[in-house]
Amino acid sequence: MKISQILDKIDENQLFVPAFQREYVWKRKHAKDLIDSLIKDYPTGTMLTWETGNPPELKGDYKYDPKQGSVKLILDGQQRITTLYMLMKGEIPPYYTPNEIENDIRNLYVNVETIELEYYRKTLMEKNPLWVNITDVFQGKIRYRDIVEELEEKNEGERISRERENRIDDNFRAIEKIKDRDFQEQIIPVKATVKEAIDIFYIVNASGVNLTDAELALAQISGYWPEARELFKQKLNELEKDGFVFKLDFLIYVLLGVIHNIGSKMEKLHTSDNLETIKEVWEKLSKDTLDYVFNIMKSQAYIDHTKEGNSVYAFIPIIVYAYNKGNEKMSQLEIKKAIKWFYYSQIRQRYVSQLPQKLDKDIGIVAKDENPFDRLLNLIGMERPLKISKDEFIGVGISHALWGLMKFWFKSRNAVCLSTGISIRKNMGKKYSLEWDHIFPYSVLKANGYNLNNRVKYALAQEITNRAVLTQVANRTKSAKLAVGYLSDVKEKFPGSLNLQCIPEDEELWELENFELFLENRRVILAEGLNKFLDSITETVEEEVNMDVLEMINEGENHHVEFKTTLRYDMTEHRINKKLEEVILKTIAAFSNGQGGTLIMGVTDEMNIIGLFNDYNTLKNGTKDGFEIHFRNLVNHAYGVDFASNNLIINFPVIDDVEICVVEVKQGFKPIYTTVTDKNGKKTQKFYLRSGNSSPELPINEIADYVSNRFNNV
Repeated sequence: MKISQILDKIDENQLFVPAFQREYVWKRKHAKDLIDSLIKDYPTGTMLTWETGNPPELKGDYKYDPKQGSVKLILDGQQRITTLYMLMKGEIPPYYTPNEIENDIRNLYVNVETIELEYYRKTLMEKNPLWVNITDVFQGKIRYRDIVEELEEKNEGERISRERENRIDDNFRAIEKIKDRDFQEQIIPVKATVKEAIDIFYIVNASGVNLTDAELALAQISGYWPEARELFKQKLNELEKDGFVFKLDFLIYVLLGVIHNIGSKMEKLHTSDNLETIKEVWEKLSKDTLDYVFNIMKSQAYIDHTKEGNSVYAFIPIIVYAYNKGNEKMSQLEIKKAIKWFYYSQIRQRYVSQLPQKLDKDIGIVAKDENPFDRLLNLIGMERPLKISKDEFIGVGISHALWGLMKFWFKSRNAVCLSTGISIRKNMGKKYSLEWDHIFPYSVLKANGYNLNNRVKYALAQEITNRAVLTQVANRTKSAKLAVGYLSDVKEKFPGSLNLQCIPEDEELWELENFELFLENRRVILAEGLNKFLDSITETVEEEVNMDVLEMINEGENHHVEFKTTLRYDMTEHRINKKLEEVILKTIAAFSNGQGGTLIMGVTDEMNIIGLFNDYNTLKNGTKDGFEIHFRNLVNHAYGVDFASNNLIINFPVIDDVEICVVEVKQGFKPIYTTVTDKNGKKTQKFYLRSGNSSPELPINEIADYVSNRFNNV
């Protein structure tokens, strides 16, 4: 089907988009790339349509009339088609409202001599007749002769060359003929049911490149519950008015968590047997639980906007917990524990990666445990220290979660804007919304070497310890006043306000030459204050918690975790390699001599789980029992039976039908040395110690001091 025919059929109510399709999410770069490919006559993908006389709910205001017979629905390719519609017609297609267009990709300009594509830039295009709005070209509002005449007029009547004129003419033709390009179409037949059509839609997008798993799940839900998407969007609009801004994905994760107590396997929501359950759950979520949880977060966690955190998905375990309470509300102690965990989930970036797997773990704990937030907090503590160090602030900008935590804490202390004296809690009117500004003005710091020419100094200038929370009206009126003058005025006008935002009150530190000393002092104040703030929220119980092996693998190698592809099989030379066994022993010694750790065999450095099959084939008893016997014999010979019996815990978990070996190495009570053989067969003893994600040899001149400090106190 030609592109012009596709656009005409949209206007003639013959081609539609089903309601289960997502909004328009393409960015300007995507639009530019599409037009560039079309001009160059490159392939641009296909369109999947479904011809049906019984369509599901459609996007837009149009209501299907059965008298019109079968119609076509766009199942795949609608982002490209919407882009073409907007650029060729200059309007939003009838199946979308302006609110559903996340990025307006119109106003794209083309240089008709070079075919460069750019969005309008006044300085580049205002006085250059070669830059024209591509929509005007498509609509015939401007032709190549208009450009030629304007160029000649600009050159005081001097005729442009025939070669240049032809080039401009050819480029106009290349753009205009896009309308006649064929858009390859694949058609699902009329006999397909709604469920079959959505299944095909899912299969086409199952790679996750075009749609997320949550978006695909929403498409399936909309197939058996047509009103779902609109109901979800209405609730999101309500929440947004109070500062809680989410995408539809968020609600799908909430539904999955509440209904199935997991954070992955979105396919569990695909089948229509979920319909009554989803309706029932959504009724309670939309009318009670969501509002209840976000009111708690606003009133007791001091969160006025979701942009103050680094992951909105940390709300989900709290929502699941509140929902599972039924008609009973959370106690004040439960609320405090949930808030404390939420804060740590942000500053320790719990959901920055491996979101579904981590939600699986956390929601599972919430659904089953008596003290879930104690356990969840301890889980974070297993990954990273909970205590905030002053060094964590060095070079950290406002995008870091520590900045959000600073604001939560300042609000809890009833801190005020340093220029207006108004509370920094959410205020009335846009001009009093919260912003941030440099205490030492960046323009002054920039002139004194804290610029992009010195990345380290630039980072210090932008550091959150050089920031204060202000209302917008104050930030707009605050000049680039030196810190000493600005802070002196604040101290006089609003006594105590500097202390509430943890700004050192030693006036010598306000001098420009003491800028870095000011940062150092404020880091100490903030670290101590934030730790006390977090500790004071509530006490938590030291609940024992174990990290899942898969989660441990997904986290990657670190100070406490090491991956080894095999025990003894050389994957490169395809033979037994005794040197690999020495490497395994070295790792065990390094963990034992340090703080302990976990060795995982059957996993590559790239975190690919390949299993122990290759090692098994090198043993007479090619099973995990034979593997364990051989492994223990190695350790017995190297470090003694007592060590192997008391310091190692060996398991063989199965992940995705693949068996691996997990060896937990306890912190040793005495130093152990590893015998290694060089290429000449000479044996020497070496002392290995875990450092980061490697196990280097400790230099001989450092061993005595280390052993004395490490083991004499054990």
